Amino acid sequence: MTMDIIHTLAFKFILALLIGGVIGIERELRSKSAGFRTMILICMGATMFTILSKFIGGAGNPDRIASNVVVGIGFLGAGVIFRGDKGVSGITTAATIWLTAAMGMGIGCGYYSVSVYGCIAVLAVLFILSFLDNAIDRLNQVREYRIVYAYESDHHHKYEKLFKHYGLSIRRRSQSKIGNIITGRWTVTGTEKKHIALIEHILKDLSISEFDF
Repeated sequence: MTMDIIHTLAFKFILALLIGGVIGIERELRSKSAGFRTMILICMGATMFTILSKFIGGAGNPDRIASNVVVGIGFLGAGVIFRGDKGVSGITTAATIWLTAAMGMGIGCGYYSVSVYGCIAVLAVLFILSFLDNAIDRLNQVREYRIVYAYESDHHHKYEKLFKHYGLSIRRRSQSKIGNIITGRWTVTGTEKKHIALIEHILKDLSISEFDF
């Protein structure tokens, strides 16, 4: 192995480390499951597999190993996706892992500028568009409400009327009665400002024994 090849390989691994590290820092700052070290290892791993694929496969079949990188990354991405009480989480991190591996493969093939531009584009989406995402969330926020209160015939539907009074839309509802206690659950959408106004109103309601929001 000549010195030129050694220098090229060193450059590829350093570039993979930098690109994976920069993306990993963004994920680490947001306390995501795949953070700084993980993104570096993913980018460097994809780079190494691509390089080995070119050496082992030779001129006739250079994609023999590299084509399976996508399959392996799929398993890693699936590991960070999970369903919580408020829906599915981790999809953005899984997509970031997928793109980080793609940039590692680009480095391994020698397409340095493509990988660098890809890194810039990913950071722009993760940093800049997050502000837009937060703005949209404030305009259309989904919340789960659980209210426990004593049954009174004239107050049976008062909380649904209260949601409508504050301009909130009910997506789903369920209610159960045990003895003289009613437990109501609502999935409600509306602006952040309307949700805050509703919560402040309900917190002052002394007839409520339990309130989750």
